[in-house]
Amino acid sequence: MESSYDLVVIGSGPGGYVAAIRAGQLGLKTAIVEREALGGACLNWGCIPTKALLKNAEIVSYVRRAEEFGLSFDGFRADYSVAMARSRRVVERNTRGVRFLLRKNNVEHIQGTGRLVGSNRVAVEPSQSELGRGSLAGPNRVAVEPEGAVVEAKNVIIATGARPRAVPALPVDGNRIISSRESIVLTDLPSSMVIVGGGAIGVEFAYIYAMYGVEVTIVELLPRLVPNEDEDISTQLERSFRGLGMKVLTGAAVTGVRNRPDGVTVSVEQGGAAQSIDAGMVLVAVGVQPNVEDLGLEGVGVAVDRAGIAVDEFLATSVPGVYAIGDVTGKMPLAHVASAQAVTAVEHIMGMEPQPMEYVNMPRTTYCNPQIASFGLTEAQAREQGYDVNVGVFNAMANGKALAMGETEGMVKLVVDSRYGELLGGHMIGPEVTELLGELSMTRMLEGTTLELGWTVHPHPSLSEMLKEAALSAQGRAVHS
Repeated sequence: MESSYDLVVIGSGPGGYVAAIRAGQLGLKTAIVEREALGGACLNWGCIPTKALLKNAEIVSYVRRAEEFGLSFDGFRADYSVAMARSRRVVERNTRGVRFLLRKNNVEHIQGTGRLVGSNRVAVEPSQSELGRGSLAGPNRVAVEPEGAVVEAKNVIIATGARPRAVPALPVDGNRIISSRESIVLTDLPSSMVIVGGGAIGVEFAYIYAMYGVEVTIVELLPRLVPNEDEDISTQLERSFRGLGMKVLTGAAVTGVRNRPDGVTVSVEQGGAAQSIDAGMVLVAVGVQPNVEDLGLEGVGVAVDRAGIAVDEFLATSVPGVYAIGDVTGKMPLAHVASAQAVTAVEHIMGMEPQPMEYVNMPRTTYCNPQIASFGLTEAQAREQGYDVNVGVFNAMANGKALAMGETEGMVKLVVDSRYGELLGGHMIGPEVTELLGELSMTRMLEGTTLELGWTVHPHPSLSEMLKEAALSAQGRAVHS
């Protein structure tokens, strides 16, 4: 089988499917090649199912605090297998939505594994994934013959994503030592868990498991949890997690693991001292590595650096007509970044002169409880870059809505250029702060200052008032602190 397209997209995650849809909207004859489930890792194994599980965990946390709200329960039981089943239903609804949007925009869906065999030729081999064969049927599916197929493409977008990063001392066996891929379908929780990695993935699963009664220990190599966030945010999260009964070991390295009949023993070195931790299971959550293997990149001359596929500001690779987006580029492994890159790449192909990607101001979110949301420079980064910095801080404890909700752990911290009042970075931890980040990002994009943000009348009572107060605090004019 051989076909010709204006654009072939390899991979159907938040980068790939958005690229295909945008191309279809612009009239390009487009095909998308996917070896597993439509929606990629985010919809099937990452962003979406974890948020469903986190919602369940949040509800469990409220039930555990029921007396605070005048409620009592006899014989309460939190069934994690039911939470897992709900998360898979949420996934299925999302993947059906992607399938519908591809069909609506006349995008052909080819099931199989794509590989470049030329700058404008993609070979598609039948997928060996049982998941893929069982869940990708649809009216726009293109059957792939057993011997495979080659499709011609004027342009190719590589959107093959990433996979959990491996750690030599912790070989994943899918049983006692698992990655995030296995954890997202885990139905029976152990009594105790060591989570290796204190970044976004690690702390989200830590919160989920802790709420379901698992004894959680987090081991992070760097000096603090969520080390890419502002230091004050890390400090607050660690305080909150310790308050939930979790053990947090920072500046600690896992040196090995030994299987026992009833679990594992994890060897950890911290500050020159060695210790052993017995647990039922280990979750390895130390980030992701781009899927650049077996794509035929070297054969066609696509450059790959230490981060991933090398791209320019419009996501073009070293080979004309070949683009790369999403986690495979190693820029920022975030779904919304992949989607933004997708639109930029397609519109660049169409000659529409899109805005180049600007990564420093991309929103960053972590959905444990308390939530974390940020953009731009941390206070330390701003000072290192030579800015004269003002800092505006407002504590959730002083916010009426947070008090009414019973969710007072957190803060808003704004990093501001003192000369112009321009926002250099925004850093938040607390209830639903991921929903507040858009206002700060918009202020930054429109070159707004703390003056405009502080002038803006926010509804009362609302969590958004914390933004206004933090902006006023940066000017020394805060009313409620």
